[in-house]
Amino acid sequence: MEKKHNKKLVFIAKMLRKTMTKEERHLWYDFLRTYPIRFLRQKIIGNYVVDFYCAKANLVIELDGSGHYTNEGVKNDAERTLFLESYGLKIMRIANNELIKNFKGVCEYIDEVVKQSIPHR
Repeated sequence: MEKKHNKKLVFIAKMLRKTMTKEERHLWYDFLRTYPIRFLRQKIIGNYVVDFYCAKANLVIELDGSGHYTNEGVKNDAERTLFLESYGLKIMRIANNELIKNFKGVCEYIDEVVKQSIPHR
């Protein structure tokens, strides 16, 4: 199995942090950045850069724009999901339009998934 961190993608991850989509910025600055459990943005895992990652909950959040709903996008996402799940990660896919229409509901859903994913002490 490949290492979790791919140094070849560091430049790309940094660029993606600087050029986040408006939906990524909205979720990051208005919810995840101050969430009580730490999330990282544009985290490198293997050959992929995921939108948001919570190590404590083994959770990846991917925001999906229209490109994800083409035949090629669906195929690429399926491969990506299988790879990430091989690390024991749960993948949460959220459509950009759902985030825009129902931001509060999306945040509540993320909160619920995180709470269910963290082992009780």
